[in-house]
Amino acid sequence: MNNLLQVIKERRTIRKYQNKPVSDELLNTVLEAGRWAQSWANTQCWHVIVVKDEKLKKDLQQTVPSGNPSYQSVVDAPILLCLCAQKKVSGFYKGNACTPFEDWLLFDMGIFAQNIALSAHSLGLGTVIIGLLDHNSAKKILNLGGDKELVALMPLGFPADIPSAPPRKEIKDFVQYI
Repeated sequence: MNNLLQVIKERRTIRKYQNKPVSDELLNTVLEAGRWAQSWANTQCWHVIVVKDEKLKKDLQQTVPSGNPSYQSVVDAPILLCLCAQKKVSGFYKGNACTPFEDWLLFDMGIFAQNIALSAHSLGLGTVIIGLLDHNSAKKILNLGGDKELVALMPLGFPADIPSAPPRKEIKDFVQYI
């Protein structure tokens, strides 16, 4: 358990990557960690598009605002994971939404992305989750069907720079006991 807590505490958002390929073995290990993420009623709504093609990464970079600190990482990382989700599966029962939030896909994809990020870090890789982008333009570039939603872009590679940890709230500042 202490080893897991150490991985959680040491993981950082990585925006600068080495020009070094990621092996298929490492990529598959990271994807395997995602595969085992918990999800609403085990619906496993995730769909991942692995992009290695430089032109396609450049096209997807244009959907990210140039002022986004992660803009350059889209093309600098050797792999760009496009985290997508099947719509109207997670959070639904017999076609009806079961929560006031309707589609639960963002929650499930957050868990999926965290599994990816933590496993990547444990293997010496880095990631950043990019949610600030023109999702509709990116979906067109990826030729993503209307039954799927693009949730985030996630560059993956070996870190060129590891930032220090940002300050964290104390437990007493976000937990209420009753």
